[in-house]
Amino acid sequence: MPQRRTVTSRSQEPRQRFAEEVRRLREERGVSLRQLAEQLGWDPSTLAKLERGQTLGSPEIARALDDYYGTPDLVLAMWELAVADPTQFKERYRRYMVLESEAVSLWHYAVANFHGLLQTREYARELLASGGLGGDELDVQVEARMGRRELLVTDGAPQFRTIISEAVLRAPLRCSKEWCAQLEHLLEVGERSNVAIHVLQLSAGLHALLNTDTVFLRSADGRTVAWVETGYAGELVQGITAVEQLQVRYDLVRDLALSPAESRKFIGRMLEECRAEQRDVA
Repeated sequence: MPQRRTVTSRSQEPRQRFAEEVRRLREERGVSLRQLAEQLGWDPSTLAKLERGQTLGSPEIARALDDYYGTPDLVLAMWELAVADPTQFKERYRRYMVLESEAVSLWHYAVANFHGLLQTREYARELLASGGLGGDELDVQVEARMGRRELLVTDGAPQFRTIISEAVLRAPLRCSKEWCAQLEHLLEVGERSNVAIHVLQLSAGLHALLNTDTVFLRSADGRTVAWVETGYAGELVQGITAVEQLQVRYDLVRDLALSPAESRKFIGRMLEECRAEQRDVA
């Protein structure tokens, strides 16, 4: 079979192609970054990062660029492709990211940290930095994680349920203001009809999923697989029997957890404690 030939010299990688097209559209219009920023009302540094591939921005900025250039949904469509591109993630997570993007439901148990779909930018940055990332790679991975959050708010968003160990809520960010923002984000996301958040209190004692973050992903064809992860490795579990055994454990843990309404009150109390700490510091 003859080797596939590229028609243009432009990148075939969605994230880089998005950056190239955003820059090309501006240059063809003959405006500077500062002039474009003035027209759109966006920070010029954000637009510069878009063109360098350091950030994907948001769907709002993609729509604003489409409106300005008169390219209905072109920039937005490229933004969607870039956000969904699994190659932006570390290699060991790419298979999971594909499954996550295609799932009709996700059930999650958090033993160590919030699921990526629930993290604020500041939480993601501190978490990833604590794992050794830095520089441009840290910026790329934070942006990739922020792009994932769109999954919960798009049309046809999957059903998402998470059980959060109280230990996760007792491990705050170094900055109390940023920690308050993370707790506020949890409460905000928890209001969505497709999201259910449970808190598993430490007083629940020993249970079946003490040391393993677990996600069950159900596809449109009804098949369910599980992703289990420790601090050092992740594993995709596909065998029917093994998945069913994990689901039984998950159900037992959910029986011990607070209801979504009770969990909301619990997180709300923690938020008030965080705000009180901020006032004391001020």
